[in-house]
Amino acid sequence: MQYRRALITAGRYFFTRVTERRRKLFIDDVPVERLRQAFRQVMRKRPFIIDAAVVLPDH
Repeated sequence: MQYRRALITAGRYFFTRVTERRRKLFIDDVPVERLRQAFRQVMRKRPFIIDAAVVLPDH
């Protein structure tokens, strides 16, 4: 799959991901905190801004 990225100043992107077979990976705080830590780590190397985020149990 090839991804296309519009190079628009101050552009906004919306994306969603679903867990394999919709497994409920994010049902408590531990996996959600790991996800936050992963975002922080990536953001240190490749800065970007997250205006909002929603974590659903099977997404």
